[in-house]
Amino acid sequence: MPSTPPTRRALLAGAALALMPAARPPGARAQTPPPPEPRVLTAGPAAARLRPEPAPETPVWSFDGRSAPPVLRVRFGEPVRLRLDNRTDKPLSLHWHGVRNRNAMDGVGGVTQAPVQPGASFLYEFTPPDAGTALIRPLVIGGSSEPGGRGLAGLLVVEEAKPPVVDRDVPLVLQDWRLEPDGSLAPFGQVAFAASSGRLGNALTVNGRPVPESIEAAPGTRLRLRLANACNARATRIRFDGLKVWVAAVDGQPTDTFEPLRATLPFPPGTRYDVLLDVPAEGRGMVTALIAQGIPLAVVVPKGDPVPARPPVAPIGENRLLPPEIKLQNAVRRELTLAGGASLDKAKPDAPPSFSGDPTRIWTVNGAAGTAGAAPLFSVKRGSVVVLALTNQTAFPQFLHLHGHAFRLLHPLDDGWEPYWLDTFQLLEGRTARIAFQADNPGRWLISATALERFDTGLWTSFEVT
Repeated sequence: MPSTPPTRRALLAGAALALMPAARPPGARAQTPPPPEPRVLTAGPAAARLRPEPAPETPVWSFDGRSAPPVLRVRFGEPVRLRLDNRTDKPLSLHWHGVRNRNAMDGVGGVTQAPVQPGASFLYEFTPPDAGTALIRPLVIGGSSEPGGRGLAGLLVVEEAKPPVVDRDVPLVLQDWRLEPDGSLAPFGQVAFAASSGRLGNALTVNGRPVPESIEAAPGTRLRLRLANACNARATRIRFDGLKVWVAAVDGQPTDTFEPLRATLPFPPGTRYDVLLDVPAEGRGMVTALIAQGIPLAVVVPKGDPVPARPPVAPIGENRLLPPEIKLQNAVRRELTLAGGASLDKAKPDAPPSFSGDPTRIWTVNGAAGTAGAAPLFSVKRGSVVVLALTNQTAFPQFLHLHGHAFRLLHPLDDGWEPYWLDTFQLLEGRTARIAFQADNPGRWLISATALERFDTGLWTSFEVT
């Protein structure tokens, strides 16, 4: 029988159906685009000039064959996808020092992940919760000081959604190196270093080059300097000579801007500062490490025609993910005592420190050296406020880092706190300090020495957030 000719409405309806996507079978999931290819950092042997010519180059380890530590930049809210390729002959992992990270991505080989063996790779994937400046450091239980002392370090910069208006953003990563007369690196694994002040170098670099780093800019140019101490053990103070600076962030966290007292700041390993300054109209300004008579780390040189005056320096904005205050009334309180290390003979101040004991367990926290299989020192429920009283019974200043969190340093006589957030601080010998933080990041987290030889020989412990 002859069919009825289709109407115009039926033809239009059929065309619309043809343009519609095919229905998914029940239970099928929508396809998502594949993630972008990760950035690759290849750790391996390289050569670097750590002293001015005609000094020979030094065999080191570096990322991608470059002597300068890499600076990874992402915008706030963007993910980090980075693949570490280990082409050294030692196990590695990368700790994102200052990132309140997912626990599996914290990068402590032997605790939060298996160490990346020679020839192997590991993919780090996380979205930093905060803007700010963080260090990238090798951190493997019992094996961090050699990768750090051979030069592996980097910087992660998470740019604010609304960054302060500056003309240039300049990273300054400090490293020190212990060199033999022929320019080679001194041997690693020396107990005398680990039991005392750590592996202090005899050559300094900034951004992988011999100091000082030169920064040329027109007078009036506004600079943001990101200062980071990536040394194995070198703690110093830095002084700003001929420069008027405002501190805008400490350990990556923004603060009300302030001028440093006497133009100096403490600078132990792991510490970061973001400072803002305007290039002076004349005369050189310097960032000086207060070592011996003073060693210039960076020189700011006015060059060219002045630029128009910039508006007054203002804070870069608070981090609203951190609590405006920490309520200490019902805090979980714990005491941590640091002990061990070499002893000093007060009757013979020129005598070297002496140590006798297990070279792998030189330092202890509450009587125990840190080991990969040890149980956490304590456990708290997520959201708890924690106050730690840390006492340094060793003969040396200690530099400590709280993983996965930011803390307030409490005043010694009351429960007030310093007006900035920290993740790293210095505890002088014979002193007790208290820190307070909200344990809002689940997982097993370290409290660790930032002097890597001390970390390798037991100066760390851990706690658990459930």
